[in-house]
Amino acid sequence: MGGKSEVPLLDKNGKRIDGRDLEELRPVKMEVGVLKKADGSAYVEWGGNKVIAAVYGPREVLPKHLANPYKAVLKYRYNMAPFSVDDRKRPGPDRRSIEISKISREALERVVMLEYFPNTMIDVFVEILQADAGTRCAALTAASLALADAGIPMRDVVAACAAGKIDGKVVLDLKKEEDNYGEADMPIAISPRTGEIVLFQMDGLMTKDEYMKALRLAVEGARKINEIQKETLKDKYKITNLSGGDNNE
Repeated sequence: MGGKSEVPLLDKNGKRIDGRDLEELRPVKMEVGVLKKADGSAYVEWGGNKVIAAVYGPREVLPKHLANPYKAVLKYRYNMAPFSVDDRKRPGPDRRSIEISKISREALERVVMLEYFPNTMIDVFVEILQADAGTRCAALTAASLALADAGIPMRDVVAACAAGKIDGKVVLDLKKEEDNYGEADMPIAISPRTGEIVLFQMDGLMTKDEYMKALRLAVEGARKINEIQKETLKDKYKITNLSGGDNNE
């Protein structure tokens, strides 16, 4: 978390700087099938975040010595475009993107049925086009949609959300200023069907009661995100059925 903000993050009525209530999500928009040459793809706008995800595979493993005879190898690359933040980011992977790629891949490995595709690989690429805090949650949400769009068998679609603490209050879905100047941030991801938490991180300090409230808020937020995911996938297949084929072909 960043330093103390000179501007209060909550007004005298308890509203946040963007007018939201403490337990309110930012506006969320999702779409699947946005890239014709990918096996599956998705686009997510979440507050000021703009994220695109693409899935390729199952396909031949390269280099071949990485192949697993028992299951597919899942690869996940999270990348922030140089123009995604106010201060231009140096192109290429850094420690943060490598760490987010690792924990996101591990979250997806809990739900993707990799055992169906031995000796193959599934590549997931996520690009942050515009960043406004919570990018790992938006990225994982988009990646899950892209995997579903690709027809990869999954036990569930992973949904993610964050909660945190600003000006002494526990809130849902922090935006950039709240993330930079707040006291804590807790991104999580869940398998909504089972309730299993497949990703959990926390930065900052909270009391036990604040932690429990933040965890409850984040899980509830992830379930709301999952409802939007399900509607997005349903909408695609409604359009497909009405047109008599895949509208992306």
